[in-house]
Amino acid sequence: MVVPWVGFPLGDLLKRFEPTSEAKYVQFFTLNDAKQMPGVRYSTLEWPYREGLTIAEATHPLALVVVGLYGKVLPNQNGAPLRTVIPWKYGFKSAKSIVRIHFTNVQPQTSWNMAIPNEYGFYSNVNPQVDHPRWSQATERRLGGFGARIRTLMFNGYADQVASLYTGLDLVKNY
Repeated sequence: MVVPWVGFPLGDLLKRFEPTSEAKYVQFFTLNDAKQMPGVRYSTLEWPYREGLTIAEATHPLALVVVGLYGKVLPNQNGAPLRTVIPWKYGFKSAKSIVRIHFTNVQPQTSWNMAIPNEYGFYSNVNPQVDHPRWSQATERRLGGFGARIRTLMFNGYADQVASLYTGLDLVKNY
């Protein structure tokens, strides 16, 4: 789905925090308010939701901080007041309703990796050559596609722009 996000490069925000050269990763923590977000009452995941990226991923120009969409202020259901969009990764890697950012030199735990580590790796790049343990990722159905399946593209179609971020990684193990 193509969404006209309103935002700016995530790297621009992170530079303002002046992370030290020891920082290899950035971790995002989201709002954890059961009054506004009834789903956090359930123990499906350990709350607050958390996500993480390498510094190289987070400072890539395609990684965005989003404050709006369709020319309007970002609504709560889309992750207000602040969310990330990492277009070459699966959607759950784009943290929503961010309230805290943490820099670390150790790969941070992420919510889905903590909940089901054998199904959700840290990187979570779109890689159609690696099936999820319960389904194939070789094809996908686009919203509005009315059942038609299309071939899933490596890195969600951004391979030319982001593949270099993963040079030397085993993209089967580190999907």
